[in-house]
Amino acid sequence: MANITVNGIGVRYELDGPPDAPAVTLSHSLATDLGMWQPQMAALLPRFRVLRYDTRGHGGTDAPTGPYSLDALAEDAHALLAAVGIERTHFVGLSMGGMIAQTLALAHPELLSSVVLSDTAGATSREAWPLWDERVETARTAGMEAHVEPTLARWFTPGFIGAHPPMLDAVRDMIRATPVEGYAGCAEAIKHLDLLERLPVLRLPTLVLVGAEDPGTPPEAARSIQERIPGAELVVIESASHLSNIEQPEQFNQALLKFLEKE
Repeated sequence: MANITVNGIGVRYELDGPPDAPAVTLSHSLATDLGMWQPQMAALLPRFRVLRYDTRGHGGTDAPTGPYSLDALAEDAHALLAAVGIERTHFVGLSMGGMIAQTLALAHPELLSSVVLSDTAGATSREAWPLWDERVETARTAGMEAHVEPTLARWFTPGFIGAHPPMLDAVRDMIRATPVEGYAGCAEAIKHLDLLERLPVLRLPTLVLVGAEDPGTPPEAARSIQERIPGAELVVIESASHLSNIEQPEQFNQALLKFLEKE
């Protein structure tokens, strides 16, 4: 683990793998941290230089007073890449990380060799705004503990929750450790997500991944993204909910590596 100051905040990151290999940057979901990507590391490290980092307001990265915007979160990633000397990278984002990936691709396409958008959306409907307001209010009044079990129920299928206690405990710890201000700031950014109709300008190789049983960003949301980005591929991961990279790592890694090794 290392820490660096970029874009006015301290950012925790980890950079591993062969120094001369192609770079892959991993951007995590709301209420987790760079540890979310552990199931991908053994598959990626032999062939890629892997950058993982904690998003603003999460893990070991500073949590300044919000609200945040997706533009700011993407500029954090942009500044981090420059600071660690990565001039071009594949960018893999899940959920909020996928929203950051879309924003970065639209703002700085020259930085990216490809994008992988997993269990994410291109827009948040106004009908969902009260839900995000309620989640922020819960975090502020009852703390992140109140989000732990409801979040797990959205992120994983019931069978997985019952069968993998140690992995679930690690995810619980990530949710609990998320600063309330960071959660609230990033939730505000997600609430104002509105990129879907801008996506057709992208000319980057794109893979869209989604868990077949993801309730929050379902396969229909993935198809909405895939249909708008010219040439984008879609892979539906069976028997997975929202954190498909954890629930079905073999399927996820197989699709990810097949895509990255083509680009």
